[in-house]
Amino acid sequence: MAYQTLRQEYFQIPIVTRAYTTACVITTLSVHLEIVTPFQLYFNPTLILKHYQLWRLGTTFLFFGTFGFNFLFNMIFTYRYCRMLEEGSFRGRSADFIMMFLFGGVLMTIFAFFVSLLFLGQAFTIMLVYVWSRRNPFVRMNFFGILNFQAPYLPWVLLGFSVLIGNTVWVDLMGIVVGHIYYFLEDVFPDQINGFHVLKTPQFLKNIFDEPTEDPDYNAMPEDRPGGFNWGREQANNANEAQNNERRNDN
Repeated sequence: MAYQTLRQEYFQIPIVTRAYTTACVITTLSVHLEIVTPFQLYFNPTLILKHYQLWRLGTTFLFFGTFGFNFLFNMIFTYRYCRMLEEGSFRGRSADFIMMFLFGGVLMTIFAFFVSLLFLGQAFTIMLVYVWSRRNPFVRMNFFGILNFQAPYLPWVLLGFSVLIGNTVWVDLMGIVVGHIYYFLEDVFPDQINGFHVLKTPQFLKNIFDEPTEDPDYNAMPEDRPGGFNWGREQANNANEAQNNERRNDN
């Protein structure tokens, strides 16, 4: 019974959030079980370009360190804000959400060629937090029961907390910069004079991940319309018409 409940809850998680968080947990578990090592996962431009170890372009976003406080903290924030985005502003638009993933991942990878960073998962989480916070500016937040602030300040609070526990500032800062670029291109620039949507989601992604929309010109068959067939109504109308004709003949 517990297994069925857990399985049902798992499959109720939106598909993009479910796929990404599952991949992160599996990657970390694989390292914990010594199936792979972090040296096979980290971002290394030389190994990617010269030895064609292209998997590093993905695994650098999936490893959050060994099991511990840092892993748990990052996974909670990743799952929470990824799911809230997918169920909120990206509801019914999984393809657009994947496009955001691709845009953020590509941009961070380009930045990583110039900044010495080995793993980009934490930066990716901050990007998700930043986009959510800008789209929910009036939500009140509480951090560990100490700080009260509105949502747009959350990425900066996380950056400060990250520095306090000894992490480099560049990881969170990269996530904030990439998140702001996405937010500006999607939410700000299109509303400017002569503005337009710079990021276009390919149609094949929409065909795969988005539910098909109903054709407004489609005329449903009678059995498919609300209420189904009007059983007996046609016969009743014919009977009434016959009675009216008989009355006219009698007159």
